[in-house]
Order: sequence, then C-alpha cells, then structure tokens
Amino acid sequence: MPLILNIETSTDICSVCLAKDNKILAIRETERSYSHSEVIAVFIEECVKEAKISMTDIEAVSISRGPGSYTALRIGASTAKGICFALSIPLIAIDTLDALRTSVQDNAEQNDLVIPMIDARRKEVYLSIYDHRGKVVKEVEPIILDENTFKSLSSYRKLLFCGDGAPKAKDILTIENSWFFDVECSSTYMVKLSEEKFLAKQFEDIAYYEPFYYKGPNITVQKKNILR
Repeated sequence: MPLILNIETSTDICSVCLAKDNKILAIRETERSYSHSEVIAVFIEECVKEAKISMTDIEAVSISRGPGSYTALRIGASTAKGICFALSIPLIAIDTLDALRTSVQDNAEQNDLVIPMIDARRKEVYLSIYDHRGKVVKEVEPIILDENTFKSLSSYRKLLFCGDGAPKAKDILTIENSWFFDVECSSTYMVKLSEEKFLAKQFEDIAYYEPFYYKGPNITVQKKNILR
C-alpha cells in the first residue's frame, strides 16, 4: 500500500497525518483557529521525523478539497501542490463532507441517514446526505437551518449528524430521530478514502487543481423537501 501524506485544512482545524495500509504513522493537529499558514509546514516536518521516513518516501499527497474556508483551503492546496511538484508524485482530492461521513458511518444501519455538516456562518451550514451504505443521497448544498429543515426526514430511523455544523443543528432542530456526534474535520478520516483513490489512480491535474469553495451568495431558507 502507498505511503500518503493527508492534509486537512477545510475548517479552522489544521490536521496532517502520514498513513500507510490504513494505519496512521504520525499525526499533528491544532484547534487554534486559522493558524494553518503558521503550522502546516511544521506539522509535515514533525510527521516525517516521527514516522522515521524522508520526504522522498511519500508516494502521494491527499488534500481535503472542501467546501470550507476560502483562505484555509488555499493554504492546504498550495502546500500539497508544491510538495507534489517537487517530488513528482500524484495529488489526490478528498471531498471534505465524504471524509466526515466516514467518521460515523459504522453507526448507520438500514433506514438511517448520515448528514455531515460544516459550519458556514450564522445559521448556515454546508451539508451532504448519505444512506447507511455511504451512498450519496443528496449532493453538497449550503442551507440555512431552522426547526423545520429536516422535518421531511422524520420517517427515517435515525439521522446521524457530524461535523462542526452539528452543534448548531442540535440547538435548532426539534425532530426526535436526530443523533449528534462530536466529530470535526481531521486528516484521519481521509486515510481510507485516499488509499482507495490511489489504487484506482484517481489523481488530480496538479497544475489546474482548485479547491471546492462552494460560494453560495444567494442562500435562502430551505422550504422544500430536503431530499428534493
């Protein structure tokens, strides 16, 4: 299996890990808000030293592609692209919400939905919806939360919310089948997905790769069925 450097900078957390064969060899994370530019290079260097490897041993770099913070995503992308150019290794992009989904997927059973969320601002979040097998039910979308946002999903057995937008939803939602997990973005949730993409040779064009910012300037309150 490949040795992959995973970089997560979608939110205010900066997270870096080295992994091989679904095992994390070294990891560094900070919860100090938006310190990515200060710590990312240091974290990579520390992970390399802890894993007792050299930079030239790295076979690919995996980057969390968003949605998320514009500045933070650009810092992560520029760092990843620079390493890939220098080492002539492939770049892998992982959907941030898909990585978050994997953090709670094992808790999902038939007739459950997994709903990873990233905090946007005020009552807004970016979210995707997945079924109990991890299949996309609804692609990423920005919405404004209110007490009726997920009323149309009340027939499902459980709604499993995770991500830094989940606490916001917990304060607003009133449906009884909601379960909330204290899980935020981390490079650890990228490991399995990045190895799968490496083996499938699903690589990005390093020269033209851009993060998925998902700017939603005209967001309105969700009124229709969330699964429309």
